[in-house]
Amino acid sequence: MDAETVVGMYEYLAERGVRIWIDGGWCVDALLGRQTREHPDLDVALDRKDEEEFAEHMKGLGYTRRRDGDDTAWNYVLTDGRGRHVDVHVFEYDESGKNAYGIAYPYGSLTGQGRINGHAVDCVAPEWMFAFKTAYAPEERDLKDVHALSEKFGFEIPPTHR
Repeated sequence: MDAETVVGMYEYLAERGVRIWIDGGWCVDALLGRQTREHPDLDVALDRKDEEEFAEHMKGLGYTRRRDGDDTAWNYVLTDGRGRHVDVHVFEYDESGKNAYGIAYPYGSLTGQGRINGHAVDCVAPEWMFAFKTAYAPEERDLKDVHALSEKFGFEIPPTHR
C-alpha cells in the first residue's frame, strides 16, 4: 500500500469523525518521518465504539471484510479487490483504562505522533512500537524496523534482534 493511499484513507476517516491509529510497518515509518520500505498492507488500531461507522466508511471506499478463517471479531482484514489490505485491530478500554475487549493495547500505547508524506498521523508510541516489534521472532523487515527505531529513539536492541 502506498503512502498516498494511507494518508488519503486516514484523512477521509478523520474528516468523518472516525479516529484510527497507524500500527505496524507504516507506524514505524510514521515515527521515523520517512518511508523506509514497501508495505503490503496498512495496520490500524480502532476503538470499538467507532467500528460500525468505520466499516461503513471503508465500504464506501470499496473495502470489504475478507473471511479466511484466521479473522476474529477484533482482528480482521479488509480488502478492496485491487490488492490493498487493511489489517484492523479493534480494542476497547474500560473506565479505568484496562483493556476490556479485543487487541490488548496497553493504556497509553496509542499516544504516538508521526508523519506520512508530511501529514501528521496518530500512531503507536515509539517505545511501544519497539516493544511490539521485539516481542516475536523477527523477519528481515522487522530487524530493519527495530534497528531504525533504535537509531532514532535510542532503544537498546535485544540480542534476538541484533
